[in-house]
Amino acid sequence: MKIKNIIYSASVATMLAIGLSACSDSYLDENLFSQYGTDVTDVNAKLIGLHYKYAALWGMSSRQGFTGIWQDGTDVGAPGDTEGVEVPFFQYGSLNAENGGVSFLWENLYSIINSANIIINTEGVDPAAKGEAEFFRAYSYNLLVTLWGNVPLITESKAEPRTDFTRNAVSEIDAVITADLNDAIANLPEVGKTATESRINKDCARILAGEAFNRMGKYSEAEAAVSATINSGNYKLIDKRYGVFLADNGDYYSDMFRWGNQRRSQGNTEGIWVFQMEFNRDVTGGTIDNPQQRRNWVAAFHKINGMVNADSIGGRGNGRLRLSNYVKYAIYKEGDIRNSNNNIRRILYYNKPGFSADIYVKDGFRVDEGTAGAQKISVKTGDRAYWTVNDTLNVMYPHTTKWGGYDPTDDFGYALVKDWPIMRLADAYLLRAEARIMQNNMSGAAEDINVLRDRAFKAYREETGNATAGAVTAADMSLDFLLDERIRELVGEENRRYTLCRTGKLAERVQMIMSKYAEATQSKAITGFDANKHCLLPIPLSEIQLNKDAELQQNPGY
Repeated sequence: MKIKNIIYSASVATMLAIGLSACSDSYLDENLFSQYGTDVTDVNAKLIGLHYKYAALWGMSSRQGFTGIWQDGTDVGAPGDTEGVEVPFFQYGSLNAENGGVSFLWENLYSIINSANIIINTEGVDPAAKGEAEFFRAYSYNLLVTLWGNVPLITESKAEPRTDFTRNAVSEIDAVITADLNDAIANLPEVGKTATESRINKDCARILAGEAFNRMGKYSEAEAAVSATINSGNYKLIDKRYGVFLADNGDYYSDMFRWGNQRRSQGNTEGIWVFQMEFNRDVTGGTIDNPQQRRNWVAAFHKINGMVNADSIGGRGNGRLRLSNYVKYAIYKEGDIRNSNNNIRRILYYNKPGFSADIYVKDGFRVDEGTAGAQKISVKTGDRAYWTVNDTLNVMYPHTTKWGGYDPTDDFGYALVKDWPIMRLADAYLLRAEARIMQNNMSGAAEDINVLRDRAFKAYREETGNATAGAVTAADMSLDFLLDERIRELVGEENRRYTLCRTGKLAERVQMIMSKYAEATQSKAITGFDANKHCLLPIPLSEIQLNKDAELQQNPGY
C-alpha cells in the first residue's frame, strides 16, 4: 500500500471515530499496544522500566572494568587486563570520591528508587505491581546502606532537583526495607505465575529478605523468609544433566549456566530470578547497553595460536578479571564438581580446525626455542593447549565459565547476550545456613550446607564409592566456612564486595589475601587497604558539591 493511501485510510478512520463519538470524548482515551501484550498499562510500563534500569546498571559498558569493582581487591577477584575504573578497588590508596564506578552505582540506584516511588505512591495501584516496585526499592536501599552506611532516604518521587539532602541513619532505611520486603512477599505472585518468567516473584523477595535481614541481625526472620522458598516445592537443585548440550562435554552443574539452558522453561528447576538478556523480548525488547561480564570473567584465549572462539569454551573474553590465588588453589576439595574443568576452566584444548604446530614446552608452559630444558612437541587440533607464563595475567588462567557464551553472528563479542543468573535455590540454602550459624544452630547450618555438597560431590561419590566425600559436620560451621562455601557455589554470580560488607568481613578477608595469597605481580596485588576507611565507599563528590543547601557528609577518610 502506498504511503498516501495509508494516511487517507487513517484519516477516514479517525473521522469515523469522531462521528460515532459525538456525544463522548472517549475516543481520546489511549490504548497502548506492544509486544508485551494487552497488559501495557502505565504502571506496567513503569515496572518494565525498572527492569530496564536494573539491566542498564549492571550492563554498563562505557567503563568495561565496572564488573571488576565488585570482585577485585576482595578474597575472590584479582585484576587482569584492567580498563581503569576498577584499579582503585585493589590499589585502595587511590580510591576517592571521584571514581566513575562509585558515582555510576549511586546515581543509578537512586534512579531506580525514584522510579519505584512513582509506582508505590500511585493511588489504587495493584498490590502485586506495588510489590514489584517495593522489591526494587528495597534492593537499591539495601545495596546503598551496605556499601555506604547512612544515606539519604527518599520515599516520594521527585520531579524537581533537590539540593538539601542529608544522610538518614541505617536504622531508618532498614525500617523501609523491612516494610517493603514484607509487603512484596505478601503480594507478589508465585514463581510461574508472573507476567513473564523474568519478572519478580515472591521468592525473589524472600532471597533479598534473607540477605537484608541477615545484615540487620534479624536472623530468625531471615531464616523464615528463605525457608518458605526451600519448602515451597517449586524448586529442585540440578543434579542430573539436562538441556540442549547433552551431546557436549559438561556436567549437571555447568548445564544451568549454558546459553539456552538457563530459564525454568528451558529446564532450570533451580532458577529463582534469571534475568533475560538474550535478545530480551520479555522485559526490555533487547540487550541493554553492552554487558561486559563475559569479557571480564573469560580469559583472552583467542590470542593463543590454535584457538578460535566457540560457545563450548565461553566465546571471546578480554581477561580483565581473574580469580584470586585463594580461589584457585585453596578452597576446593577433590571431587567437587564446582571445580571441574567445565566450571573452573584450567585446561584448554586446541580447537582451530586443521591446526598443527611444533612448539617448545617447559614446566607446562610454552617457551622459546633454545630455552634451557625445553622439550619440543608436536600439537594439533584436540590436543591440550599451551600458553606462556606471561599469558597468565590475561590470555589464559583458571576462570569461571558461568558468564561464557558465544553468538556466532558476533564473533568479536562486544556485548554479552546470554541471560544473567541472579538468584537460585542454592542462595536460599546458603542464606539459611548463615542465619542458623548466627543463631548458634550449627547442626542446622551443616544440614543446609550438606544439601549443596551432596549435589557437588554426587558424581565423585558414585565414581569412588565414598558415600561421605565432601560432607561436613556442625563442628565445621563458622561464618568463615560459610563465606568459603559461598565462593564455591556462587563465584561469579554474587557481588562479592557486597557480601563481605554485608557480613562485616571485608577487612578480615582482604588482610588474609594480602598476607597469605598475595599476587606475585606487584602491580596486580592488593595495596593501601585501610580497614577504618575502605569498608565503606565514598559519597560521590559531585553529589556533595551539588547539594548546596545542606551538608551531605562524606564518609570518614575520603
